[in-house]
Amino acid sequence: MSTTVFIVGVGAISAIGDNVAGCLASFKKGKAGIGDMVYLDSAYKNKIPVAEVKHTNEQLAALAGMSPKISRTALLSSIAAKEAMDDAGISNMDALRTGFISANTVGGMDKTENFFSEFLSNPGKGKLRNVVNHECGSVTELVADQLGIKNYVSTISTACSSSANAIFLAARMIRHNMLDVVIAGGADAITKFTLNGFNTLMILDSDYCKPFDENRKGLNLGEGAGYVVLVSEKIAKTLPKKAYCTLSGYCNANDAYHQTASSPDGIGSYLAMDGALKKSGLLPSDIDYINLHGTGTQNNDIAEGTAIKRLFDPHYPKMSSTKTFTGHTLGACGGLEAVFSAMAIHHKIIYPNLRLQTPMKELPFVPETVLGENITVRHALSNSFGFGGNCSSLIFSKL
Repeated sequence: MSTTVFIVGVGAISAIGDNVAGCLASFKKGKAGIGDMVYLDSAYKNKIPVAEVKHTNEQLAALAGMSPKISRTALLSSIAAKEAMDDAGISNMDALRTGFISANTVGGMDKTENFFSEFLSNPGKGKLRNVVNHECGSVTELVADQLGIKNYVSTISTACSSSANAIFLAARMIRHNMLDVVIAGGADAITKFTLNGFNTLMILDSDYCKPFDENRKGLNLGEGAGYVVLVSEKIAKTLPKKAYCTLSGYCNANDAYHQTASSPDGIGSYLAMDGALKKSGLLPSDIDYINLHGTGTQNNDIAEGTAIKRLFDPHYPKMSSTKTFTGHTLGACGGLEAVFSAMAIHHKIIYPNLRLQTPMKELPFVPETVLGENITVRHALSNSFGFGGNCSSLIFSKL
């Protein structure tokens, strides 16, 4: 069994950039992608800010080389997955056992919403092509077909930990010699159903979110996609360029506390982080940066913060929530933040936690508020915690 899994390619699209380079440029400028709704047709326009990718479906389709008739989630997925595959530069992909493990939570719901609005007004209206790719797996299959991947294709949907779990599964399949190369991560588009659901839970901020601030009021929904290309050590040695880092640790845990809330004592968060550390053979003191799940809700931030205090006290690594830039991209956040964590190691940067003014009184640490550059990041921990207590942590390590 191969013990080392390498990250050799990255791809991303979000509210702050059409690709990885664009996202990194926005981080360096301190430019968030949150703002008024432009592309989503919602009753909450000009009332609830969101972090939309700055393109119409037709523009995304042109970038993806796909039809604008398919879902926005599939278009976002295609753009980021293709960038990651191209970045990896694997010339003989067809000769290798290649997998595509992708996550999402909304599937083709944006198109389904369009269908039903027309159908309900007139049963003779509504295009069936808008509902045939409704379920989450269809998004993955559409993109896998475009990428030409047939050896192994799978979809994971575990709420906000979805794409972290996709990366987790990819690593396990490589380590057990079942696959040579896996493109793993996830995508999600903002839909009316998602926006209305989170608004019903009363966890959306009517202003720009401020995770880990004493006066935080909730999250901002975002959309996007993020993928990494994972390979075995054998394949990594054949590539013309050096890998970005390794995936050294990963763990999924579930506290089963509540359908939509984390346990106040952060038991699921703690188990995920502690399990990832044990898998990697690292100590808490070895971690240089934590990419926080950091949604900005009252519940998440105290639960995650309590778990970090339990595990890292009294010596805390640098940490921040990149959701202050991208919004909470749901099924995509684990993939996007895996890309950001790998880039933190590769480019020696620490991202700022925007808009944090008053640190939480319950916690003895404060996330970074300014961009850190020329900082050696040996090990980065990325947290993705989902509804139902499904908590996952990934650890990326410098070569």
